[in-house]
Amino acid sequence: MNKAILARKVGMTQVYDEKGRVIPVTVLEAGPCHVVQVKSMDNDGYNSIQLGFKDKKEHRVNKPLKGHFQRAKLKPQQYLREFRVEDSAGYSPGQEIKADCFSAGESVDVSAIAKGKGFAGAIKKMGFGRGPKTHGSHYYRGPGSLGSVDAARVFKGRPLPGRMGGWRITVQSLDVVEVDAGKNMILVKGSVPGPKGGLVEIKESVKGN
Repeated sequence: MNKAILARKVGMTQVYDEKGRVIPVTVLEAGPCHVVQVKSMDNDGYNSIQLGFKDKKEHRVNKPLKGHFQRAKLKPQQYLREFRVEDSAGYSPGQEIKADCFSAGESVDVSAIAKGKGFAGAIKKMGFGRGPKTHGSHYYRGPGSLGSVDAARVFKGRPLPGRMGGWRITVQSLDVVEVDAGKNMILVKGSVPGPKGGLVEIKESVKGN
């Protein structure tokens, strides 16, 4: 992976292609981001870049972070994320990365924190089937037998009711439909996890274009 950028989810809309077909797209406000730190194989044992996104008020940043940004000659940033890259030699602290680092037709992987759904039963959360509603079963939406008889405990990984959502989700191989560098907008085909206004990580697709 050699390209990455941080973005804010604006919402969904639709555009038309040259044949008049409707394409559902997610609008992402991508960047501008700044390279806060560059890690190399010689100094750190791996290659990566640390990106900052959205300015933050200086009085809301503690002294260690303030010094971290001053080293790169940057204002404090609200979001900091690190991305592994194959070669970090092409990056330098303070460098600006805009939406035009990607172009229409490319494939990207998009990561975000999904919306939290609160407590959910096994049918909604795990897709279980319900029990029979006839012949007096009185057992419609329960999780059913837990499987083991002699273990006297519930095995790890057993699908049961519990908290749903709020997970980090990565959607792979989404097509970039349009890039507007002037407005810092990237239009990605399909849906992207997370709420409107949420932070989104856009990376070069690991599966290639």
